[in-house]
Amino acid sequence: MSGAYDGNPDAQADTQRRIRRSPLLFTTPLVLLGLLTVLLVWEAVRGNVPTAAQSEWPWRLRPVDGQVLGSLLAVSLGAVLARAQYARTVRPYLGWRAAWTQGLLTTQEPAWRVGILNGGQHMAVIESWDVRVVMQGAEDFADVRWSSVPDIVAELAEAGFVNGEDFRLIGFGAGFPLMGAVGGHDTVLVGAFSETFARRVRSLYVRVRVTDVVGDTHERTMDCLKGVWTDRVAPAAG
Repeated sequence: MSGAYDGNPDAQADTQRRIRRSPLLFTTPLVLLGLLTVLLVWEAVRGNVPTAAQSEWPWRLRPVDGQVLGSLLAVSLGAVLARAQYARTVRPYLGWRAAWTQGLLTTQEPAWRVGILNGGQHMAVIESWDVRVVMQGAEDFADVRWSSVPDIVAELAEAGFVNGEDFRLIGFGAGFPLMGAVGGHDTVLVGAFSETFARRVRSLYVRVRVTDVVGDTHERTMDCLKGVWTDRVAPAAG
């Protein structure tokens, strides 16, 4: 048995990463914490100034009482830490699974079925769903433009593939929920690909971006043809 997978070697091609945090629920508490810290430092410096000088500018400036400031600082720090802990708890864990199966193409031939799963405990909402294709013999550049599912289907049709016979690609619109896995590991169908398709296409990448319940955006890029020849004889090189 030969392994002929020659996908993108970039480690980022199949790992999840957080690409954006919620400005309201992450940036704002940090800014407030930073402001209160600056005020606390000001109070500490002001407290070491001679009493006579404290009535002169700028030492007479005292925006917040020291005790109140300390309480606000403690509350803000607690809010930042609580938010960070909660963000870890509700973080989605995007995984995918693929295997040869029957009944997904009109030809009834075996198809490489790819499905996605949110392994986290909470729902995530799809923000964007993009695809790009790399044909056999073509260079795989990471900066190639991403396209929508309809555009990729049209591109594959121009390459001679028949939708439904050689492949199936499922499109997901913004706002589609990926429910958290509660004791189950059923995946949502992403696509199905025939052996002919797998022999002619080097990689088919799907980039999914989701927003979790605290407003952070996560991204994962999947190569749907990764491992396609694990239990089948791969085509001869060249």
